[in-house]
Amino acid sequence: MAAHQEKKLAEERKHQNMQNNTKASQGQWGRAWEVDWFSLASILFLLMFAPLIVYYFIMSCDQYQCSLTDPLLDLLTGNKHLSDIWNRTPMLTYRAAGIYSLWVTFQVVLYVAIPDFCHKFLPGYVGGVQEGAVTPAGVVNKYEINGLQAWIITHVLWFANASYFHFFSPTIIFDNWIPLLWCANILGYAVSTFAMIKGYFFPTNAKDCKFTGNFFYDYMMGIEFNPRIGKWFDFKLFFNGRPGIVAWTLINLSFAAKQQELYGEVTNSMILVNVLQGIYVLDFFWNEAWYLKTIDICHDHFGWYLGWGDCVWLPYLYTLQGLYLVYHPVQLCTAHAVGVLLLGLLGYSIFRMTNHQKDLFRRTNGNCRIWGKKPEYIECSYVSVDGTKYYSKLLTSGFWGWARHFNYTGDLMGSLAYCLACGFEHILPYFYIVYMTILLTHRCVRDEHRCCSKYGKDWKRYTAAVSYRLLPGIF
Repeated sequence: MAAHQEKKLAEERKHQNMQNNTKASQGQWGRAWEVDWFSLASILFLLMFAPLIVYYFIMSCDQYQCSLTDPLLDLLTGNKHLSDIWNRTPMLTYRAAGIYSLWVTFQVVLYVAIPDFCHKFLPGYVGGVQEGAVTPAGVVNKYEINGLQAWIITHVLWFANASYFHFFSPTIIFDNWIPLLWCANILGYAVSTFAMIKGYFFPTNAKDCKFTGNFFYDYMMGIEFNPRIGKWFDFKLFFNGRPGIVAWTLINLSFAAKQQELYGEVTNSMILVNVLQGIYVLDFFWNEAWYLKTIDICHDHFGWYLGWGDCVWLPYLYTLQGLYLVYHPVQLCTAHAVGVLLLGLLGYSIFRMTNHQKDLFRRTNGNCRIWGKKPEYIECSYVSVDGTKYYSKLLTSGFWGWARHFNYTGDLMGSLAYCLACGFEHILPYFYIVYMTILLTHRCVRDEHRCCSKYGKDWKRYTAAVSYRLLPGIF
């Protein structure tokens, strides 16, 4: 009897240890389990003010010719009241609701119903069914990579309509810009709320869910790691890439068409914005399989931060340069235009070459050459929820030996080029570089906190080998 009780106690201790180990390993990476006061304050600030920031920028262009100060001066001096500004704001229309519904439905169909065929005839392009990274629960999801195909089909139809069919005006997006904003908000809040409910009641993988017990944090940062409907509809991949990023280039084209309609020409600044941002968007879709290994897919859970952010923040604030140029057409001198183009191309080249080095290193498991030499790296390990130990390598050669996030440096150079294309008369176009600097610096810190938790002492060895985060010799 005593022996039986001792055996039972031993089994209970073993079970308790397994639970403790599981909880510890779950906390190794991904978002937080607990919420400190600073994180909660930040979350509440963004939930309250991010929608207002978007509205303020768009309203400033619509009512104040893109001046960010005039609305505040009107309110402070009593020339206008908030109700006056709101009453002049276009409301949701049936036309905008129909346009937006058709747009999202079309992108869903392209995403789930048409398997990728681009990888069959485009040399070097990786599409079709691809595997993502290992999740904290040890799951490896499969994805249908067909974003480039969706982008091509969408834009072929857009240009076919503009050139031959004329079913709608190329300025349709600009003409319905604010009514479409309300549609985007409805979708953003709806999908974020649905994702939270799904995380509680019918998650795709319960082991990859995280609950802090704080409603606002869980709503903002998400509960499920990879919420899915069916086998292939992955919320993170769809909303990160479609419909926002596919729309990015269409939005800029609509702005260019409006500039042509209003002034009889498209300025070289508008062309530069379309070209440089178009390169960035095409790069995203050409390397969509690589995107599966980035922070958005590998670390972030799906909540309001991604759901609303991809539906509203991205298409409305990432396109401010084109919107500004509709109200303030800028014709750059040749030297200025060439300088902006070179800066944008240099930034893109650094961004792409840096990411290519890491991708090559991963694909070959280090059996490659970077800058003509065998790569140097730090060997490390980590443990998933089920206790499985995985091994990884952290590259310390090439650009990755200069800084731990040198790809962000190139990204910031490109972001600055978009802004410089708009001249220097207003500060509104420069919001993008300010925002991207804050975002990417925060990502550096956030990513490194997770990596430190994930890799432990191996991460310390890596940071000792590569001292700088973003700017060699500075930060």
